[in-house]
Amino acid sequence: MARPFSWVFDVQRKVTYKNLSTWYTELREFRPEIPCIVVANKIDADIKVTQRSFNFARKFSLPLYFVSAADGTNVVKLFNDAIRLAVSYKQNSRDFMDEVLQELENFELEQKEEDVPGQGQRGSTESPRPS
Repeated sequence: MARPFSWVFDVQRKVTYKNLSTWYTELREFRPEIPCIVVANKIDADIKVTQRSFNFARKFSLPLYFVSAADGTNVVKLFNDAIRLAVSYKQNSRDFMDEVLQELENFELEQKEEDVPGQGQRGSTESPRPS
């Protein structure tokens, strides 16, 4: 299943936030339609950080989640929303890369089916047993 792309950064370490715009631009070059979300992690260390505005999410109109993996704050909401985005994207995607990946997956399944001998073939390859 296609999944949304999550941009997770540590609210206490600026270095984890600095390159998000560059990476986002690169992702959009190859996957222009894939849903993206921004996750500000480690809010348990300083709850006041939830009152801050983060330009990256605002600049690209991306949903922003303030979470704490340590104490579970907003983690369930984040996963539920990510799953909903993924299902919607899967059902409505017109992204060329998704079409290519689906064709590759179908081809792989066809190859596996051809490699597995059927019931009729297996019976004909066994040697007859003497009575």
